[in-house]
Amino acid sequence: MLAAVAGGNLQGVEAAYLAQKAGWDVLVMDRKPKVPAAGLCRSFAQLDMTSEKDLARALNGVDLVIPALENDAALACLDRVTRKNGIPFAFDPAAYAISSSKIKSEQLFKQTGAPAPGGWPTCKFPVIVKPDKGSGSLGVKIFNDKTELQDNLKPPNDEWLIQEFIPGPSYSLEVIGARGSYTMPQVTDLSMDAQYDCKRVTAPSNLAGASISEFKRLALALANALSLKGIMDVEVILHEGELRVIEIDARLPSQTPTAVYWSTGLNMVRLLGDIFSNRPDRNQPDSIREHGVIYEHVNVTPNQMEIAGEHIMSGADALHIVPDFFGADEAITNYAAGRDAWAATLIVAEKNIETAWEKRNSVIAELKKEFNLN
Repeated sequence: MLAAVAGGNLQGVEAAYLAQKAGWDVLVMDRKPKVPAAGLCRSFAQLDMTSEKDLARALNGVDLVIPALENDAALACLDRVTRKNGIPFAFDPAAYAISSSKIKSEQLFKQTGAPAPGGWPTCKFPVIVKPDKGSGSLGVKIFNDKTELQDNLKPPNDEWLIQEFIPGPSYSLEVIGARGSYTMPQVTDLSMDAQYDCKRVTAPSNLAGASISEFKRLALALANALSLKGIMDVEVILHEGELRVIEIDARLPSQTPTAVYWSTGLNMVRLLGDIFSNRPDRNQPDSIREHGVIYEHVNVTPNQMEIAGEHIMSGADALHIVPDFFGADEAITNYAAGRDAWAATLIVAEKNIETAWEKRNSVIAELKKEFNLN
């Protein structure tokens, strides 16, 4: 099985990593010559993915294409080329057209009755302002009053989603499948940095059983409303005892699928292969375990270590997988001996979340000792 990952940044790292874990050969494609996922593949192709000719050449012999980019022109070109050449494309353009717009997503939440934060202009302050397009925390701002908002957004327009800022813990859940047959592998807990970028994923979730059931009900309703074919990530905040849907993303997300893989053994990229490929691979575990897993990002500079959002991995050069990394079960990192500035995604797994935290703390202590870090 040869899987092509279209995009070499954070989603590309996720797709390439899990495709490797599925035992597949991996081709990563990107317009840039140096990207984080370039170290996680058998072969790398630098090309313009808006060129049908270049794409067709690069995809010769490929069994499955997994998109890991946000360029609409490139996604449209990938859709055309894969259709023309009969290559399965693990993508739902109609669902993504809604989920990639925060404003259209909010409209979907209203249509389905999904609880969401109150919207402008009737919501209370503080408000959180997000660009309509784009993923991660890029461009997200919080304003405490109307004067602040008006001074910084002149005027509020259809390029921004403005909602009441609601505090509370964040949770994620993936829905994967096709209409009438969806799997929701596991709820994960998200921890954010000061820029509201996810710095840590833990599993299994500490969310109460009744709330997990409600989360799955909400996610399933949204998937059915979209007639989803493929995968969608749903993120919620628990605020004053009620789940509020924050956003959806109808493509393979970063971070959470790997945490779920280490906790349960379920590989979401392999599941995408089941759905879209002409040669499905159904070697998933018969029963789901739930090991404790901590998945987090560290950025090391001379004498300093910071636990930060995944944006620190975006700026890294080619990443590679290192097992038993200073006590962590595995690291995805650009670390090399003698290097004094590097980044890593640390993966720690144990029989339960309590012992996983003990092991994780030992890993952090070992890193600080080894590199003389504060």
